[in-house]
Amino acid sequence: MNRRHFLTATVAGSTAVSSTAAAAVLSAGVIDCQSHLFFPEVLDMMRKRKVEPLIYDKDGTVFLKMGDWLRKVPPHYLDVEAKLAAMDASGIEITMLSTNDPGPEWFGDDGPAVAQLIHDSLAGVIAKHPTRFRGLCVLPLQNEKAAAEELDRCVKKLGFKGILLYTNLAGAWCDEPQFHWVYARAEELGVPILLHPAKPMTTEQVKGYELTSTLGNMFENTIAIARIIASGLLDKHPKLKLVCPHLGGTLPYICGRMDHQLTVLKRGPQNLQRKPSEYLRSIHMDIVSPLPEAMRFALDFSRADKLLFSSDHPWVQPQEILDPLRSLNLDAATEAKILSGNARQLFNL
Repeated sequence: MNRRHFLTATVAGSTAVSSTAAAAVLSAGVIDCQSHLFFPEVLDMMRKRKVEPLIYDKDGTVFLKMGDWLRKVPPHYLDVEAKLAAMDASGIEITMLSTNDPGPEWFGDDGPAVAQLIHDSLAGVIAKHPTRFRGLCVLPLQNEKAAAEELDRCVKKLGFKGILLYTNLAGAWCDEPQFHWVYARAEELGVPILLHPAKPMTTEQVKGYELTSTLGNMFENTIAIARIIASGLLDKHPKLKLVCPHLGGTLPYICGRMDHQLTVLKRGPQNLQRKPSEYLRSIHMDIVSPLPEAMRFALDFSRADKLLFSSDHPWVQPQEILDPLRSLNLDAATEAKILSGNARQLFNL
């Protein structure tokens, strides 16, 4: 299905469709705010390493090793043409492209060079397909000076549109004081910070039955965004553009308890200007969860202008997120916001 046929079907499946809203969907195209690519140059660099994280090959399969977290890296994880084909099949016009963990923070003193290699590789892909991809940078946050310089290079020279910030940075939560400058600089530059789970801090607790991605990643999102709220960073940086993936982990479903703990039982920081749920409603969330009921709850909780379409490709095919969204039979104006309008505004596209 090509992009226009997909979008026509999307509009046809909506209720209360106005001609203006339908035209907006058809002309805008879909924007994917979370999509990943491994780069051959980066994998080759990790093949040469003697310490983790590293890459090794066994029986024709590529493995990425970080402690006891072992992941396969099949060829299509590196395949730009396969990503473009998946985009075309689902009507995706523009993808906000990033690498995936391990981020530069895992590489010690080599982190700044690793970040530059990742970003130069990403910039090369964008240069070949300038109408289809925009970049998100990952920073060597173990070295504040190098990270600040690389952020400026990515935004001002390479034209990247935001920061992909891992929920934990090699074992340090992303709200810890040594990282506060990133939030201030992102606010100053006007670029969004997109949280993304890394190797989960709860790996030991969830690795049984291969539940690391199912539970560990979602707990990472939940804990990281709750900590950011509790830290007061959103009071210090009221203009910060922040995105939490995967419908906010589990926090939207339990933030009533966080409100009660903070405001009634007086547990936690007492200097926040709002209830935790109010901060959470001010944060953008992407809809990477193939369950329509979860999407509906997020829509009721956050309102339409705070939700973003993302696919989490190549681990998730875009249609696995688009089909549940379409099954909600939203009006065309609401659907257009989620599919592209909110992202265009957030990333200044």
